Amino acid sequence: MVHLPILRHGRPYRSVDTVVVPHHRTGEPAAAISQANTGLIRRDLGQQSAARAALARVPVDQLIDLSRRAGEAFASATLPLDPIEGTTQSPDDYVAQVSSTTGLPYVLVRRNLHKIAGVLARIDDVLAGLTRGLDLRVIDSGLDASSGRLLSYFPRADSLGVVLPSNSPGVHSLWVPSIALKTPLVLKPGSAEPWTPARVAQAFITAGCPPEAFSYYPCAYAGAGEILRQCGRGMVFGDTSTTSQWAGDARVERHGPGFSKIVIGDDEVDRWEDHLDVIVASVADNGGRSCVNASGIWVTRHADAIADALAEKLARIVPRAADDPEAALAPFVDRGVAERISASIDQGLAEGGARDVTEERRGGPRFVVHNGCAYLLPTVVRCDAPDHALANREFLFPFASVIEVPESALPEAMGPTLVVTAITSNPALRERLVMSPLVDRLNLGPIPTNQIVWDQPHEGNLFEHLYGRRAIQRSA
Repeated sequence: MVHLPILRHGRPYRSVDTVVVPHHRTGEPAAAISQANTGLIRRDLGQQSAARAALARVPVDQLIDLSRRAGEAFASATLPLDPIEGTTQSPDDYVAQVSSTTGLPYVLVRRNLHKIAGVLARIDDVLAGLTRGLDLRVIDSGLDASSGRLLSYFPRADSLGVVLPSNSPGVHSLWVPSIALKTPLVLKPGSAEPWTPARVAQAFITAGCPPEAFSYYPCAYAGAGEILRQCGRGMVFGDTSTTSQWAGDARVERHGPGFSKIVIGDDEVDRWEDHLDVIVASVADNGGRSCVNASGIWVTRHADAIADALAEKLARIVPRAADDPEAALAPFVDRGVAERISASIDQGLAEGGARDVTEERRGGPRFVVHNGCAYLLPTVVRCDAPDHALANREFLFPFASVIEVPESALPEAMGPTLVVTAITSNPALRERLVMSPLVDRLNLGPIPTNQIVWDQPHEGNLFEHLYGRRAIQRSA
């Protein structure tokens, strides 16, 4: 059984308090994780300014090159796993270990590995999108006059504290640009996925980043709260109950359920079959575990036909072995969670006004056990009204509701949405979506909701979160 240590400003530390993470299928020990208590975290975070000073001494162009090298190391190098014991982790080890504790099939773990490496490889494009094309030397000096107008930016915090989830490694692509932005990281890994943030830290350190820039604290709930309170800026991932606790704190960027949606307007809905593959990919890619997966299909006509066709496609996705290259569905680590989700869907269906369109095509229950693992099979629900309890829900598997509404009701009827893919050329509908505060990210045209482009912030803007702009003038 391997061990993952705490990192205290880059220094590995083995705690007397460890937690054993089990294999998701067998229940046998998969890793021992050193745990940081609240007092240790509080004491270490009193030295955040020293960590920032170490990173601030490195020019931004060097940090960009360093990030690229870190991306290469993350994807292809054998890296330290526990520097104290001398254990290492190859990319294949990483894939197997992430799969062992999260249940994600190997093919999905590898896809997420390359996504993170891709962000680091294209870090200059990512930063250009985050800063809207600022001369990046502004991060070194705080001043930019390249546009003919003097601009000044200042760091809002000495570090970024990140409380991470266990659902999918891809979310880590959101915080990795922090290093190029000269902001040290204080990471609290998800309980079932300690591997990715630890590997990212070791990739950066191996590439030559000042090790002081990385703190890694596996810890309990109280420790996570301490990190978010003590760091000048924070990010928290989780369900609504977790993220809502920080709703009143502007220092903490919240990443909860996305409720992402596909909208098909009047001008395109009669050609819905042309867009079925985009809908399927939006719902099912990455096992349906991402906040950018579509959980709602909102159309103006043909809702029954669209729901039936989508159900037919998704019903072909079945449980497979973790190392099967065709695996597209992830099991639940906690069988009870899967059972509760399925019961919640059944409760919504029992209220009337909605039907499980996939039920007949599955030929069996939604909840299944395959090879000792608990799965929820893809589910499409046809809702009669936009206010139905299942019309705006999101779950950790391929689930989508299909709702028919007049075009005039969009986007207000949908509610807050992380990603909207708008399949329409209607200028009036496009304008309402562009101007709506309910839409966080907008894809105009048949683009899968989970498709990311390098120069557009995915969710929030890390540069604006970490840096503030001040008014400035100087004498001639």
